[in-house]
Amino acid sequence: MRLTDRGIAALKARAKRYEVWEDGRTGLGVRVSTVGRKSWIYMYRFNGTPRRMTFGTYPAVSLADARVKHAKAKADLEKGTDPGDEKLKRKTAERNAETVADLVEEYLEKWARPRKRSAAEDERTLRKEVVPLWANRKAKDIKRRDVITLLDGIVDRGSPIQANRTLAVIRKMFNFAISRDILDTTPVAMVKAPAKENQRDRVLSADEIRTLWTGLGTAPVSEGVKLALKLQLATAQRKGEIVGAALNEFDFESNVWTIPAERSKNGQAHRVPLSPLALELIQKAKEHAGESPSLFPSIWLFPSPTADGPILARSVNRAVYKTLPAIGLENITPHDLRRTAASNMTALGISRLVVSKILNHVETGVTAVYNRHGYDAEKCHALEAWSARLEEIVSGKPATSNVVPLATVGEAK
Repeated sequence: MRLTDRGIAALKARAKRYEVWEDGRTGLGVRVSTVGRKSWIYMYRFNGTPRRMTFGTYPAVSLADARVKHAKAKADLEKGTDPGDEKLKRKTAERNAETVADLVEEYLEKWARPRKRSAAEDERTLRKEVVPLWANRKAKDIKRRDVITLLDGIVDRGSPIQANRTLAVIRKMFNFAISRDILDTTPVAMVKAPAKENQRDRVLSADEIRTLWTGLGTAPVSEGVKLALKLQLATAQRKGEIVGAALNEFDFESNVWTIPAERSKNGQAHRVPLSPLALELIQKAKEHAGESPSLFPSIWLFPSPTADGPILARSVNRAVYKTLPAIGLENITPHDLRRTAASNMTALGISRLVVSKILNHVETGVTAVYNRHGYDAEKCHALEAWSARLEEIVSGKPATSNVVPLATVGEAK
């Protein structure tokens, strides 16, 4: 039979399935089922053994498409390749392709947990926002439209900033997949953050500092959280570094807290001189840790009351939001305490370079290569000056400390 669209359309169903072959012994044919379903088939021999493969159904696969597939199969035969085996391999690869759930687990195990301090937050976001929708889908089948639809859903439920965070984690995960040769492209390319984020510049006034500090005394949160917030204000360190502090990080002979590289945002160990106020807060935290109802001996400055580990950073966030209305404050985050401490130190005449050293900001370029000075003395001076000022603010009385801020300290280094 000469295969034409008219001829194929004229083929009718019979009581039994039958096949019609193209003239010229090309091996290309059409199989017609008992219900009239028409499928493209190709009969050939490979190493003397009869083989058969299919090209799909007609008219979904047109006559022209079938001829292209047929020509490709014949070309494979001429090269000594079994075209049916190649198709089977493609089907197997398709069947075994990683699902999004698989990719999530691989990303968390091989990238996030070993390298990221925020791995727990990545995991929470992926399990809450991504896995419920995409778990069983092939990672390679996720398209840009899928990402946009997912983000739109998060925005529509009233969580635009969470949509931004989800996009960031998805982007990292798919970039990881490319680096591992799991995928060739990322569906997140050119996807914009759905919500505009304004950089916060909130600095607490002296009255707000006093209200917060004194209000924490009766606030409906744990003693550990209260002390953690006060210690963050006194030391200007990051919330996660505060609550995750282990007792062995503190040297009480030299009064220095060393944040290890694995807990530091820039991956470098960071020395924090401890002012008298910071030491007082740490001593109270140690006493509270010893009295904590935890089931485990505490190695943490701020142990969780329910698990073998420190309290979680997000627990501090919740505590702040819970506390603010009770003490008459609003629009304050834990990070604002760090910014407030830094701002007050510059107001005392401490150089921005020294404040940057206290904050452990990342250095780049020539400064990072050549500026090896530890600045311990300058940091100690700055934090003691801020401690004196903070005690003055909280008490409403002149500080008893005789620390005199030096306006030029650190600037000549």
